[in-house]
Amino acid sequence: MKTMRLWFGCVVGLAISMIFGWSYGFFIALLPINIMMNSDSWHWDSYVQLVIGVVWVTLEVSFIHGFFQSSPLLLTIVVGIFFLEKCVAMSNKNSYLFGFIGLLVGSIALNFASYSSFDLEDFSITLWCSAIATVPVCALAYYFFPEPTTETTIDAVSDTTNNVQRYDHIGMIRQTALGWIIAMLAFLVFQFGDLNDSLSAQASILIVLSPMTLIGSLAASKIRIIGTFLGCLAGLCIQIGLYSWADNGVLFIMAYAIAAGFFCSWLALGTIKSSIAFSAMSALTVPLTTSLIPDQKDAVFAIFYRFSSILVAVILTSMAIWIIHHFLVRVIKSPNEHFSHG
Repeated sequence: MKTMRLWFGCVVGLAISMIFGWSYGFFIALLPINIMMNSDSWHWDSYVQLVIGVVWVTLEVSFIHGFFQSSPLLLTIVVGIFFLEKCVAMSNKNSYLFGFIGLLVGSIALNFASYSSFDLEDFSITLWCSAIATVPVCALAYYFFPEPTTETTIDAVSDTTNNVQRYDHIGMIRQTALGWIIAMLAFLVFQFGDLNDSLSAQASILIVLSPMTLIGSLAASKIRIIGTFLGCLAGLCIQIGLYSWADNGVLFIMAYAIAAGFFCSWLALGTIKSSIAFSAMSALTVPLTTSLIPDQKDAVFAIFYRFSSILVAVILTSMAIWIIHHFLVRVIKSPNEHFSHG
């Protein structure tokens, strides 16, 4: 049933974005997956964190952009405080979703708001609508495809076990510092470089960073590259397969639904395949919703550019994380830690 819920969420989300003509419609297709892949039953906490996190971060970005855009030095300082707030939230399990949404959306919005072609108001409103629409979409998915009651007890025990968190204060400080440094480096690179068409690359940097550990980030890098390749391949097949029929909304939705069904079956497994599938769904959805304009522009170039930019961004981010991690381990130490130099 989980496969069906995930499939229903992303396909209905894409249909909603097409009906209303949202500029950033990929959010409504991907947000339901992001929420439902981590839970087999309805939990209000996740949706409250999602909606509040999205609304709050867009308001923060609008305030920062409006008041500090004219002063690069002040802007950098305020953005540093903003990123630190989100990284601290990510270091705690209970507020991780709130922090990650803030870091991902905030970083993208702050960078692209500096370009005259970027409409921050349109971006914010579309994101609000997507977050709010995610709630009924997920509710319908759980209603139409409920999890068998026999697994409820197992899930409850699993949730209780997973809620037991071992607090390592030194480790949390290192994680927060690692996340903050990488986020600031990404912000500065995108500010100084003319990279206004590299949204996917910037998002990949933060997705690779999301585990907040060296081992987790290196694993996420491999997963991101493999998933992006598979998603881009599926998107290319849809583009070539539909060809001149890409302007037919019904055929487009059907083709997307077929590809999404394959990846959603992986998403439901809850293993490494699920992480690969989520990256694949991102790579499949974003170019087809932002770059494909029927009878005017295809998504072939966008698909190839997406894969190449993500590949470069992931490799450079992994190298930066490796260097910064080893630096932090030697600078931020607990009293009983000692390192041999011989």
